[in-house]
Amino acid sequence: MSSKSADAIRENVLDAMEKQERTVRLAIAGAGLLEGALFIAAFLIMDWGDATHRLIVVLSVLSYMILALGLIALGAHVSRSVSRIVAVLEADTGS
Repeated sequence: MSSKSADAIRENVLDAMEKQERTVRLAIAGAGLLEGALFIAAFLIMDWGDATHRLIVVLSVLSYMILALGLIALGAHVSRSVSRIVAVLEADTGS
């Protein structure tokens, strides 16, 4: 494989990765806004005088916190892995 061909392939792959990253960030922002709106609606509808309602809210917030922390850890792992791949690609090109 020629050097120009390999460079073109690397450039196309990195461009595709950047486009996918923008799409993922937009999707996460949209989902976060929707989730926030639903969370606010649930708090407005909830009967704060009822102990069962308060218990359900506490348990659901704890569940969401565990999921959010897991997603943050997964995102950090993927970012680290992608950084290692990009470092190898950059080392191959000498830039």
